[in-house]
Formats: sequence, C-alpha cells, structure tokens
Amino acid sequence: VQLQASGGGLVQAGESLRLSCTAFGLDRAMGWFRQAPGKEREFVSVINRSGSRTSYSDSVKGRFTISRDNSKGTVTLQMNTLKPEDTAVYFCAAAFANPNMLYAPVHKTSYAYWGQGTQVTVSS
Repeated sequence: VQLQASGGGLVQAGESLRLSCTAFGLDRAMGWFRQAPGKEREFVSVINRSGSRTSYSDSVKGRFTISRDNSKGTVTLQMNTLKPEDTAVYFCAAAFANPNMLYAPVHKTSYAYWGQGTQVTVSS
C-alpha cells in the first residue's frame, strides 16, 4: 500500500494550504499527523471510512478541515489561518482495518500505513 501526500509548502501566518493524500481503493479510516523537529509525531485529524465522522486535535479545531473523496481515492486536509506553530512535516496514514464504520482512531499506533510526509512551513 502506498500513500502519496502532497501540497506542502512555505506560507505566511494567516494563509492557507491544502494537503492531499492519494490512497485509491483503501477502505480505511484515514488520518493526518504531524511532526515538528525534536518533537513526537502528533495527531492532527481523522476521517472514518465513509466520511461521516471526523475528529481534530484541539490545536487545529476550527482552522483545519478533513475530507475524502472515495471515488477518487483522495483525502484532503484544508488548513486555514495557519500559524508558525503549525510548521511540521505532515503525514497521511491509513488505519488498521476495522469493521466498525464509525472507527476513527486518534492514536498513531492504530495506523498501519504511512505516507512519506510533506513539509509545511509557516513564517511569522
């Protein structure tokens, strides 16, 4: 299984970026995590298999929106009002298979597959 993340870049504080992850045919909950230099990889957002359930970390709630298009095999993270503290490498990940349609895990140990990461840098 290959996950391909894209859309990172360098922006100024207050601007927006959209990250995309291609995972065609992967019927799993999908999450976004991020890792800043010297820090642990942390949860950002998750969406369940059908797209009916989402969850966000407190630090991004209200600014980021996760969505998915299963017909295209893509998961998108729209990031608005970016802050310097959002600077990190962002990873998309596919959760372990679970029959529960509402399954949307927030712990990184619940994820089976990881993309290569895309750098997001927000300048002040």
